Amino acid sequence: MPTILISGANRGIGLELARQFAADGWKVLGTARDPDGAGDLKALGASVLPLQVTEQTSIDALAQTLANEPIDVLIANAGIAINLAAKPAEVTRADFLKVVATNTFAPLALAAAIKPNLLAGQMRIATAMSSLMSSISANDWATQYTYRASKTGLNAVWSALALEWAPLGITCALLRPGMVATQMTDFKGIDVRDSVAGMKGVVEQLTPADAGRIIGYDGTDVPW
Repeated sequence: MPTILISGANRGIGLELARQFAADGWKVLGTARDPDGAGDLKALGASVLPLQVTEQTSIDALAQTLANEPIDVLIANAGIAINLAAKPAEVTRADFLKVVATNTFAPLALAAAIKPNLLAGQMRIATAMSSLMSSISANDWATQYTYRASKTGLNAVWSALALEWAPLGITCALLRPGMVATQMTDFKGIDVRDSVAGMKGVVEQLTPADAGRIIGYDGTDVPW
């Protein structure tokens, strides 16, 4: 069966992704900042690997651990949101940079580090978690400055990656989980199982023609 690497797989959307792919027979590699505290992930039979996505040394160590391990699919899922309701004057440089480091730079750094693994895999799919908040054309209610910027930046990064890696046979696309009832949303929104089931279906049907798309859990595209 195929192998999938999921970052931030110890809770929320990441844990449910691990659960559903594992249940379907996939080999699941899941990362967590604290592997010892990832009991639910371990219970799924997943291989739990340490990763702090904002630290390059941690990413490099993960790549070394995974050397010569073919990976079919990457889901760069780890992400954060800080003070979503902050007014412009309340947005701090420290918060802004922390969110961008986690949501924008880290997925690119992780993908770059495991590029050899993706090339060794058969499916060769690299995905990350975008959001409707990333859309400039659909923004008609303002707010969420740091989170929006981080996800819009991710869109730009991933679209460039899609163009650069397409000749290598790696399909880079973005996923939109929707507003899911997790810790990040104070458990308001759609059931995580429904969101993940939809995204799993999207991932399994991706082809090179989908490179550069932002695809929702419901199969619809997110506008730029």
